[in-house]
Amino acid sequence: MVLMRVMLWLSLCLLLAAVGSGCGPGRGYGKRRHPKKLTPLALKQFIPNVAEKTLGASGKYEGKITRNSERFKDLTPNYNPDIIFKDEENTNADRLMTQRCKDKLNSLAISVMNQWPGVKLRVTEGWDEDGHHSEESLHYEGRAVDITTSDRDKSKYGMLSRLAVEAGFDWVYYESKAHIHCSVKAENSVAAKSGGCFPGSSVVTLADGRTKPLKELQVGDRVLAADQQGNLLLSDFLMFMDQDRQITRQFHVLETEEPRRKLTLTPAHLVFVLNNNSTDSGDTRAVFASNVKPGQRLLVVGNDQPDHLIPSTVRQVHMEQHEGSYAPVTSHGTIIVDQVLASCYAVVEDHQLAHWVFAPVRLWRAFLSLVGMVKELSIVHQADGVHWYPELLYHVGSRLLDSSSFHPQS
Repeated sequence: MVLMRVMLWLSLCLLLAAVGSGCGPGRGYGKRRHPKKLTPLALKQFIPNVAEKTLGASGKYEGKITRNSERFKDLTPNYNPDIIFKDEENTNADRLMTQRCKDKLNSLAISVMNQWPGVKLRVTEGWDEDGHHSEESLHYEGRAVDITTSDRDKSKYGMLSRLAVEAGFDWVYYESKAHIHCSVKAENSVAAKSGGCFPGSSVVTLADGRTKPLKELQVGDRVLAADQQGNLLLSDFLMFMDQDRQITRQFHVLETEEPRRKLTLTPAHLVFVLNNNSTDSGDTRAVFASNVKPGQRLLVVGNDQPDHLIPSTVRQVHMEQHEGSYAPVTSHGTIIVDQVLASCYAVVEDHQLAHWVFAPVRLWRAFLSLVGMVKELSIVHQADGVHWYPELLYHVGSRLLDSSSFHPQS
């Protein structure tokens, strides 16, 4: 295991050096909230500036979906009245797409109406069941759409491309004067399934004791967390490993007895449970949320002792659907969410390893503090999607670690 950690660390250092820009800005940073000037894409430009079927964009091709294949059930029809579907085959095939593609397309439709009142989004190509596209096209998986505006005004297409980027498509290509090509990651990729940990409505506690919805966290905030001994402390919020404001997904809900607490998180996220009959807040182990059972004990902030973590027994585990999905990272790798201690990490059931390989992120933050740039970062926002660094870790780790180290849904 030690050798594996060394190999993983060396690989990450080499990859980190290759990308040059470090752990800070990354994809999605640098766009100011107010005001926000949108720059149209140029013809033949694509964002991100990598090939479509690579890690940094929509990911690898996973095979053609036909009406008779098992994966056909993964496609969902889109009957949004604010979108015009060309459907030249008259089969409604263009309306079929993955849920992720549907979410991004619906978000884009709203942006188009806001940008040009009276104009709607138009889809000319969606899922392809007839083989009209190039080999291994993501159209065959319902992960790609070709779009225009309803008025077919070509002068709008550069801005339409930019709106598609802002809507969260994983790859946008101003392919020709006739249309824009957009695609998304696969539903079973780390970005679509394992990314994100808490719903946006979950609450964290700030340095001054006030609470704040997790979705509103900004770089520069200090939030309540805990050290390895289970002592409460304040920790710097570094970034979101993943965030998706529009997605609606199923979360595990862990409800405890006195004091009554309710922690909502994704199945692959790590949470700390006390070992056996221990009452020592430092005697815990990190487990996947999906493996927590009634009778196990979590660490929660006490009612009478708000400066201490105390054990509270899980009385119920169930599922709930919530909007928004956010994966915060703090300097200490832990965070108090809805008054319950949780890890910042997911997918791999080894909190210490996960915290160890995120050392470059903490070093980058320390450098920014040293040169006085943290305040500047607090006024920029991170676009929806998985930050490149954790996605890189996932793919490197999948080569170096045994598959049993990962959550089954990853």
